Amino acid sequence: MRRLLSLLTATVLLAGVTVPAEAHRAVRVPGAEYQQVAHLDDLTTAGTVASGHTNPADYAGLTHAGLPQQSGVPGVQIDGYFPDNSHTNTNHGWNHDSQFVIRLPRTWNGGLVVSGSPGVRAQYANDKAISDYVLSLGYAYAATDKGNTGAAFYTDGLRPGDAIVEWNVRTTQLARAARATVSQYYGHAAREVIAAGLSNGGYLVRWQLENHPELFTRGVDLEGTLWTVKGPNLFTYLPQAIKGYEQHDPAAIVAAGFDPRSDFLWDYHYTVYWKLTQRIYAAELDPTYTGTEADYNYAQRPEAHKAIRRIALTGNIRRPLITIHGTYDSLLPIAQDSDVYAQLAKHTGLHTYQRVEAGNHVDGLVDAYPDQLVPLVPLFQRAIKTPS
Repeated sequence: MRRLLSLLTATVLLAGVTVPAEAHRAVRVPGAEYQQVAHLDDLTTAGTVASGHTNPADYAGLTHAGLPQQSGVPGVQIDGYFPDNSHTNTNHGWNHDSQFVIRLPRTWNGGLVVSGSPGVRAQYANDKAISDYVLSLGYAYAATDKGNTGAAFYTDGLRPGDAIVEWNVRTTQLARAARATVSQYYGHAAREVIAAGLSNGGYLVRWQLENHPELFTRGVDLEGTLWTVKGPNLFTYLPQAIKGYEQHDPAAIVAAGFDPRSDFLWDYHYTVYWKLTQRIYAAELDPTYTGTEADYNYAQRPEAHKAIRRIALTGNIRRPLITIHGTYDSLLPIAQDSDVYAQLAKHTGLHTYQRVEAGNHVDGLVDAYPDQLVPLVPLFQRAIKTPS
């Protein structure tokens, strides 16, 4: 009888649990200092843009115009924040960091997707790339702003690396709180908890599966940022690319790890990404550096080595992970990032790696170069739905 009941319970979870619209109004997120609960007719951006339960600026440019738009997913959204003493996130006028969003669809498939924001964006950054899609499949969804946001994120903390260390802490915090919230709301623990993210959010996926596998069943990362003490990392290739661009030396950019066929993207990335990224991450991990971005020499910066050791990846994942990365990535060159991480994780037998020809770092540029770039977010979504 006990075996039969277990099988029946599993069948119900797999078939989907439908929660009455009026149920669980008193749901609380464990550890939250403040929260707002809203019952919405549509939890996807098709509804939340109009209702004010997202911020389109958070996700601008991360997806291409041809990405299918999901809609019509009713349920509960919880917005709030955990205790924190920094104030870089201005969403909702709260001026409070460690903001989160949790979305609980009325019809639940028994799964939960947890994500951290890419770049230095806030908690709604993955709404189009991840949230809309997984909600349409019946997953609950939770996202964090990582504890600090914006180009001055490095002002949060006292020691070099503190702000990025907090990214990992806040993702762990949200995963635990979201798991408990899901159990409270639906009356069942999630049968599957997926870590999913892109860029810095992909870094978080890797770090979580290396350090907190007990919280997740698997992970999917799209072009996760690689930090290793000995290199490669941002500091070992961005200065070389910046100098190559400024000296009109394409060979130096290629030597830094960038695919020569991606050269049509270099003007944009130099202007928008390369110098700013080098500057703000040096401010976070090596704040005593006072030279130019192009002249930065990681080999001669021991304090940076010390700071990166606090956030470094090892490849020692303890849950299955799918990594997707484009060969035309002009911010995190594939040869200096996921190619390397795939080798680090190979010994685990848990890593699946998909290299995509002509994929760039952000799909927003697909609209500008439709004949030259391949969108990656559809592949990312497919990997979340169906692990290989």
